[in-house]
Amino acid sequence: MPFYDLSVWRQYLLSFRTQSTNTEDENEDTTAQLFFKPMGSERMEMRKRQASVTQETPSSVQPQPGIENRGSNACCFCWCCCCSCSCLTVRNQDERAASHELRTDAIPNCEESSTPTLEEVSAWSQSFDKLMRTPAGRNAFREFLRTEFSEENMLFWLACEDLKQESNKAIIQEKARLIYEDYISILSPKEVSLDSRVRELINRNMLEPSEHSFDEAQLQIYMLMLRDSYPRFMNSAIYRDLVESLSQKSAES
Repeated sequence: MPFYDLSVWRQYLLSFRTQSTNTEDENEDTTAQLFFKPMGSERMEMRKRQASVTQETPSSVQPQPGIENRGSNACCFCWCCCCSCSCLTVRNQDERAASHELRTDAIPNCEESSTPTLEEVSAWSQSFDKLMRTPAGRNAFREFLRTEFSEENMLFWLACEDLKQESNKAIIQEKARLIYEDYISILSPKEVSLDSRVRELINRNMLEPSEHSFDEAQLQIYMLMLRDSYPRFMNSAIYRDLVESLSQKSAES
C-alpha cells in the first residue's frame, strides 16, 4: 500500500483519534473515582457520626447532681461571682440588718431630755460648751442646723461620742466603719468638711479602728460649729422663741 494513499491515511488518523478519546475518557473516569468517590463516602461517614452523636447526647450526657438546684442550694464555699448561695445571702442580710440597727440605735432623731429652764437656756448664750453639755441644748442646736442643711456636723459629733462609750472591740470596729461611710467618705451625702491632714490621719487609724479613731476630726467639727453655726443660732428665731416661751411660763408661775 503506497504511503501517499490519502484514503488510507484518513482512516488511520480517524482510528488514532478514536483511541485517544477513549483513553482520555477512561483516565477521567479513573480520576473522578479517585477523588469523588472517597469524598462521597466521607460525607456519608460524617453524617452517620453526627446522627450517632445526636442520638447519644440525651442519654449519655447526664446532668451533674446538684447543678439544677445550684441557685437555691449552692455550696457555702462557692466563691463564683454569680453564685446565689442561700447562706451567703442570709449572712449578708444579717450584716445589713446589724448595720441598720447600729445606725438607728446610735443617734436618735431627738435625745431624751427634760424641758430646760430659763436659767439653762440663758446659760447657752454664755458659751458653746454649756450648750453642748445638755441634751436639751444639743436638741435645740440640732434643730437649727437642720434648717441650715448642716445637721451632719452634729450627727457626726454625736456618733463620735457614742463610739467613745463603747468597750467591745467588734462593735467598735463596726461603728467606726459606719462613721467612716456616713461622714468621712466622699461618696456620702452626709460628708463633713475636714482638711486633708485629718483625713489622712483617719485613714491610718482605720487600719486598726479604736474608740479614738475620730478624735481629731471630732474636734475640728466642734470648732467649725463653734465659729460658724453657734453665733447664728444665738440670733435665730428658734433660740429667741424658746427664751420668750420660757420667760412667759416663768412669769405666769
